[in-house]
Amino acid sequence: MARIPALEPPFTLDVEAQLATMMPAGMPPIGLFRTFARNLPMTIAMSPWGRYELGRFLSMPLREREIAILRTCARCGCEYEWGVHLMVFANRAELTPAQVTSLTCGSPDDPCWTTGQEATLIRMVDALHDSCDVDDKLWQSAQELFDERQLLDIPLLCGWYHAICFAARTARVELEPGAPRFVDVTAA
Repeated sequence: MARIPALEPPFTLDVEAQLATMMPAGMPPIGLFRTFARNLPMTIAMSPWGRYELGRFLSMPLREREIAILRTCARCGCEYEWGVHLMVFANRAELTPAQVTSLTCGSPDDPCWTTGQEATLIRMVDALHDSCDVDDKLWQSAQELFDERQLLDIPLLCGWYHAICFAARTARVELEPGAPRFVDVTAA
């Protein structure tokens, strides 16, 4: 049960205007955004950063972005945000069922990771989650595969999704209808 219930329509004009900037045209706002809208100044302030992380100016392609996000959300135990990203982006990111399972409860050494870049990205996400740092050996490997912009984007993307996961979990945002659940991939 939600600790902070999501706002329900009808919305005030200022809330409706803000929510409209956060979703594709014609799509109703997700529960997380309706929960955030209970603190409208915060929601307005964080929206440009969220647009950057999901937008075309992020230095990482969609597939790598989603690998980092799904791994971060799984490591944080945030079924809500993990499920939303899996539902919306996994097919566009061309993630296989084995890769989704690996990101959720596996390892960068799983055989589904056939590129060193993707395995290194997962290692970076895990290191950031576990120690808030990347050791020198992993950093050297990452420098061979990612440019400086990407090496700056990766920790900030992971940090952003840690914050999103913290908020979604502590507010107990209710799962989106039809969104996958951890058990859907961990029971396989």
